[in-house]
Amino acid sequence: MKKILFSLCMTAAVAALSSCASTQNAASLSALSGEWNIIEINGAVVVPAPGQAFPYIGFDTNTGKVYGNSGCNRLMGTFDTQAKPGHLALSQMGSTRMMCPDMTVEKNVLAALAQVKKFKKLNDNQIALCGKSLKRPIVVLQQRVPEITLNDLAGHWTITEAKGQAIPEGMEKTPFLEFDVQAQRLHGNAGCNIINGGYKTDEANAASISFPQVISTMMACPDMQVEQSVLEALNSTKSFGKLANGNIGFYDAEGTLVLVLKK
Repeated sequence: MKKILFSLCMTAAVAALSSCASTQNAASLSALSGEWNIIEINGAVVVPAPGQAFPYIGFDTNTGKVYGNSGCNRLMGTFDTQAKPGHLALSQMGSTRMMCPDMTVEKNVLAALAQVKKFKKLNDNQIALCGKSLKRPIVVLQQRVPEITLNDLAGHWTITEAKGQAIPEGMEKTPFLEFDVQAQRLHGNAGCNIINGGYKTDEANAASISFPQVISTMMACPDMQVEQSVLEALNSTKSFGKLANGNIGFYDAEGTLVLVLKK
């Protein structure tokens, strides 16, 4: 009888520790920073349909921006960076409207995120998102391992697309970027003028990159539209990733693809 009672007490203790409602589990905002795969919803393992993206969510704890992919469409939204520790509301998320062959995962992800009220850190690479009083996580997140690192950016890249528009063929000066990873510098041409500068990254998010210090020469060309698009794309870049064809994509704070680079 004593053994049974001890076992029941241990079970209760574990349940209390896993409860998102426990004030002892309140996590700091910094614990959310970065990108996370959505690996579990209401106790069920997430399995994307063949050919569809694995759902993930990213948090920018400096700006309060949320972005990601729910399995078919891009996610976007905001959260309150001034909320109490461990509190998180994701009920105001928006998404694109593309249709995929199987929308099951997407529907489950969106329904689950709308219920989130709190979060807690499970371990070094997992986060639990919970409701107001539920003791079991609604969603379990696992830190997303980037498919590409900063070292992979080294070298010369041709810019093939800027802000959703393909770079025209036959330009007198083909836009390009060249990265010196050790010096954290870049050099290139935006389509008319030479550009130089540095870039910044965030240790908490291996996929982060931004270009706050890019400068360019001041020469005027007959058509400055491409240059303007390239510079605007660089100014809005917040992260990067590997595309399906092996190219590199730069994304803004909402996860929108703004620049495509080809080796």
